[in-house]
Amino acid sequence: MPLAAYHFRYDGAPAVSEDCVLDRLTELRQWVTDAVGRFEAIVPASEDASFRRYFRIIYPDRTLIVMDAPPAVETLGPWLRVRAILEVGGIHVPALIRTEPDLGFVAMEDLGSDTYESARLQGASPDELFERAWEALVHIQRIDPPGDWPIYDVPRLINEMELFWIWLVGRHLGLKPDARTRKQFETVMETLAARALAQPRVLVHRDYHSRNLLVTSERSPGVIDFQDALVGPVSYDVVSLLRDCYVDWPTGDLERWLRDYHALAQGMGVPLPSWETWSFDFDWMGIQRHLKAAGIFARLWHRDGKPGYLPDIPRTLGYVIRVAERYPELRVLGEWIRERVLPSTLATRA
Repeated sequence: MPLAAYHFRYDGAPAVSEDCVLDRLTELRQWVTDAVGRFEAIVPASEDASFRRYFRIIYPDRTLIVMDAPPAVETLGPWLRVRAILEVGGIHVPALIRTEPDLGFVAMEDLGSDTYESARLQGASPDELFERAWEALVHIQRIDPPGDWPIYDVPRLINEMELFWIWLVGRHLGLKPDARTRKQFETVMETLAARALAQPRVLVHRDYHSRNLLVTSERSPGVIDFQDALVGPVSYDVVSLLRDCYVDWPTGDLERWLRDYHALAQGMGVPLPSWETWSFDFDWMGIQRHLKAAGIFARLWHRDGKPGYLPDIPRTLGYVIRVAERYPELRVLGEWIRERVLPSTLATRA
């Protein structure tokens, strides 16, 4: 993506003018020069599902990453706070070089671009990737955050699932369930939220998946995109990785990896229930997360002008359908998605 294409959208507003975008880039270039030193080149480093943007700054002997978080739509406070607590907990997060919160700029260590997603496509051993991912996740889950740390509660869990109805079902597909069906869905969402909050609570990354784990030469994986961390259900991050919205991991291996995590986490003192209860919690947590994710993917297109996540919606809905079929309480949701939502989604994608 050329630098001139860099843009962001406010909720419901058109893209920022090209002159404004160029002014922002000029400001970023000048800040990097003043704060770190003159550089040879600046190139986009990654696409983000938020208003943040990341650039790779190239010097003769090294590279670094600069995050641009426009203060009008982003705040650096949560990112800096979560990064600090993860670093203390032994997680491999990018080291800070310079920060300027008032401007919305952070210069940090470049952990590379070899994500779990790309490593898998290049033939890396999934078993080795997951072994390291579980070790890092257990360390995250053993972190004791401050008492004022934000938590998952019923309103937050319900509001996340409502993204599915507002943005995918309503805005993207123009579907409207009848009153009886909608009432059934509301009961399902309340049950999902209650089940999630009955789980043991730990620090939750909230986006612990193949695009946010980096294969690094030392202390792999590097962990990024952690700014939304909350205290919440212990199964949440495990769902994020095993039932990844971006990667179809081998089906036959998933239960083995899930058991590997369960054994490691129990041995390291993470509060986990029995295997039978854990499997149930894992499935139900996945329904909540995937309803949320499908809604966010639609919102990224309609609100933010980012169509790149639309192809991931069918995979995400597929998880919901397959799990819902196994539980009578969830079957009405799974059947409606299979019969009404998934076909419409595939048609709009085509």
